[in-house]
Amino acid sequence: MQRKLEIPGKKKPYLMAHRGNRTECPENTLVSFRHAFQDGADILETDLHLSKDGQFICIHDGTLDRTTDGSGKIADLTVAEIKSVSAFNHMTGFEQERIPLLAETAAILPRNVALALELKSDCFLEEKICQQLVAELKNAGILDRTIVLSFSAPRVFAVRKVEKDMPVGLITMKKIFPPADVDMVGPFFPILWANPWYIHAAHRAGILVCPLDPVPEPRLAGYLKRGCDAIITDNPAITRKAMDTLLGQAKLT
Repeated sequence: MQRKLEIPGKKKPYLMAHRGNRTECPENTLVSFRHAFQDGADILETDLHLSKDGQFICIHDGTLDRTTDGSGKIADLTVAEIKSVSAFNHMTGFEQERIPLLAETAAILPRNVALALELKSDCFLEEKICQQLVAELKNAGILDRTIVLSFSAPRVFAVRKVEKDMPVGLITMKKIFPPADVDMVGPFFPILWANPWYIHAAHRAGILVCPLDPVPEPRLAGYLKRGCDAIITDNPAITRKAMDTLLGQAKLT
């Protein structure tokens, strides 16, 4: 039976931290991840590339240019070269932060927090890379609470080919109907208004819905009313407080 993304002891909707707490800290850094855990995130979302020497790197872009004081393509750099730059993302006080490896992220992941990995490179179409990823997640003891995500269906299904029980999710900017054969879908949020039956159709197919809306507060009440299964956010502290308030009010009515 296909494993679903379920977090023991936690109720939906789950709160998903988008690159950690990237409002208060540099995105995709260990300090950002730890901040998100303290904020009450149920799922940590981070991005994955592969270094020149074959290590999984938690960074959104394919280059160092935007978020560090360095430059160059991740795929052309070794871990030592990647670790030599500051991942401060132009935020004062974070100059000592470095881009984390997946192994470093896994090491600080609390037992009650799931991990969502967005696969950012076509290297994940390679069977040996998918095998390496699954093995690393197994060795870290977090495979059973990890989901792989992408805008590219072939990437996530390549991982599932290696690990048949791996939950997979697709992110979409355009498709107004839920995709088939996935466990989670991340539709760009206007899609939910263009197709009011989107969430109902997804749930009938056993698919979790997490709208792509990293600043969700203006639409949060609508997401909760419509039955979204997860809420993604750039600032989990703010969103957690708003969710708790709205859910508390719903219980009183």
